[in-house]
Order: sequence, then structure tokens, then C-alpha cells
Amino acid sequence: MKIIYNVGISFYASAVKLAALKNSKAQKMTEGHKQVFDYLRENRKPEDRYLWFHAASLGEFEQGRPMIEEIRKSHPEYKILLTFFSPSGYEVRKNYEGADLICYLPFDEPSRVKRFLDLVRPEKAFFIKYEFWANYLLGLKSRGIPVYLISAIFRPDQIFFKGYGQFFRNLLPLYEHIFVQDESSYALLRNIGVKKVSVSGDTRFDRVREIMKGAKELPLVEKFVKDTPLTLVAGSSWPKDEDILIDYFNNRPDMKLIIAPHEIHESHIRDIIRKLNMPYVRYTELTDEVPADARCLIIDCIGMLSSVYRYGKLAYIGGGFGVGIHNVLEAAVYDIPVVFGPNYQKFREAKELIAAKGAFSIANAAEFKALMAQFEQEQAFLKSAGDTAGYYVAHNSGATSHILEAVF
Repeated sequence: MKIIYNVGISFYASAVKLAALKNSKAQKMTEGHKQVFDYLRENRKPEDRYLWFHAASLGEFEQGRPMIEEIRKSHPEYKILLTFFSPSGYEVRKNYEGADLICYLPFDEPSRVKRFLDLVRPEKAFFIKYEFWANYLLGLKSRGIPVYLISAIFRPDQIFFKGYGQFFRNLLPLYEHIFVQDESSYALLRNIGVKKVSVSGDTRFDRVREIMKGAKELPLVEKFVKDTPLTLVAGSSWPKDEDILIDYFNNRPDMKLIIAPHEIHESHIRDIIRKLNMPYVRYTELTDEVPADARCLIIDCIGMLSSVYRYGKLAYIGGGFGVGIHNVLEAAVYDIPVVFGPNYQKFREAKELIAAKGAFSIANAAEFKALMAQFEQEQAFLKSAGDTAGYYVAHNSGATSHILEAVF
């Protein structure tokens, strides 16, 4: 099976190079891989002690970020190496100040793994959530370097729990310890004989609380929502979300809508504007005043959403009519209810928030209208749902300190 695995990795590496001829993402990845070993040779100082964090992409990085930043404060004797597999993570965070070295992770081929570990020589390694690279795990184990899997989550349909998954099951004991998000993941691993596992929770809860504490004051947004009975913030919305939201909003002159679409290219912004029958204003066109008649504020720039949520009475999280919802915790941390479409089953926090009545899923415009009517008519219901959402985030925080206490 190991031979098949290695052939598969080599085939994938070749496929990425071939795709780079036409695909910009693959091209960035290929160019990044070419530079990794020279970059490490030139920048890795032999006298420094390194901890290695690996994140597949941007979402996993955000889960590992609280640990990286806490280690910077509590263990300044270490330097941080951060690697990414995906260009969507590396390109966004290649200048992240919390790490000393940042690069792509070379493909999991034995020769590349040996070369990488010879250059880096980490004292500990941390893989985040879904990283199970066989040759890296074997290479770290053979060198006596402990590797930890953090904020992990396991499901019964994964290959580890199938009859044909023995090769991948054998990788799990190579971790020094696996820190899982929930009891069901813990039970799955224990049932297949993995003993070095514990429930620590999800470090994303710590991250959203840090973001909340550092949220920007947005005076113009505050002016926009002033004296409004109900303001809905729609974050990371897609066209199908916007169809439902705007259709409802167009008939509600007593409420305000702040919409921060997932994609802010001009054609999408124009599409939103075409759907609106209410006066609107784009954030980038504001000066020092907000038009008095504006009922909709369109956030047409990036980097603001996590701070904008604080100005809403409730939040709608986009993506639920597509492949899956975006980050619900960024909104829930502000003690406001969250609403999203039907495709949320892969997100533990969404399911738990629904069970606690701090979040609500809608399948169509009629369900959204009925839910909004309940929020508007029952202020106690709105407040209770918001309090529940905020408590859920606060109650589930603390994974970072739990993991660090176990590791150091």
C-alpha cells in the first residue's frame, strides 16, 4: 500500500505541474515549490530552535493561529516555521508577522521529505485538523520529533474507519498526541485502538474571541445603524442568499441591511444593486457622512466583516445554498443569532448552535420570512437567541491553553 501511496503522490505532483500551464492557482503552487528549498537554506538559521506548524489552507491556519501567537508570547525561545499546502492559504498569509519562516510544503515524496526535514530540523511539529501525510509522519517519527494533530475532527465515513483503511489507520499512532474537537471523534479513535487522544475543543473559538477583542471601530457603520430597530448583517453572501435576503428587505422599510458579499468584484456588486428597490450606499463611496435615506450598506471591500458584525442585531451567514456555510462563529461571538441556508451538516458548530437555539437554518424564502417575523415580533426571542449564541462561543473557548499545557 505504501508503494501505491507514493506513486499516487508522484502522479499528483506531476498533474499539478501540467495544470500550471493553464491554471493560475496551480502555476502559483508550482512556482512556490521551486523556491522552497533555496528559501529554507538561505533563511533558516542553524542556531535557532524551530516549531513547525502546517496548515492545508487558510481555514486551517486560522485554527492554528491562536497557538502560534500564544507560543510567541509564552515561549519566545522558539522560532516558528509555517507551511501551507494550498495557494489560497500561502498567498494570503505569506507575509504573516507571527511566523519567522513561511513557505509551501513540498509534496509528500520520500526524497523531498528527507530534504525538507534535513533543512528545517524542527523540535516539534503541529499539523492542523486534516493533515495525514504518511512520509512526513514516518520521517518525523524516525528522527524522534514529536508531531501533534490539533483541532482534529473525525467522521465515520473517513478512510481510517473502513475495512480497506489499514494503511491510513497505521498513521494515527505516529502522532505524539491527537487533540480532537469533540467526543464523537474521541470515541471513533478509541474504538480503533488509538490511545493518545483527548478532547480539547476547537481553537477557532479562541480565535474569534481574539478577533472580537481587536475589532475596529467603524464610525460610519455606527451612524448607518443608529436608531434602527433591526439591522441584519449578511456576511459572505452568494447570489442565492442575496435573492432571499433582498426580496424580503425590499418590502421592509423599517429595517436596515448591511451586506458583505463573498465576492466583491464589480459585476457582483452591480448585481446586488440591481436587485435592490431601497436606497443604498457603497462603503467605499462614503466620506464622513452617511446619506440619511440609505437603507442598505454594501461592504465592497475586504477585511471588515469580522468588525461589521458587532453593529447588527442578527446575522445571516452565506454559502448555505452552495457547498457549505462560511464562518458562523465570527458573528455569534457578538451575542447575536445567526441564520444560514440548508447546507450546514459538515459544520459541528452550526449543528450545535441550532440545537441550542442560537442559530437557525432556512431552506427557502418562505422560511426566512417566517423566522424574521418571529424575530421582529418577539424581542425576547431575539435576545435569548443572541445570548445563547454568545454563550456557546464563550463556553467552548480555551482549547489553545489546554493544548499548550499538554505539549510544553
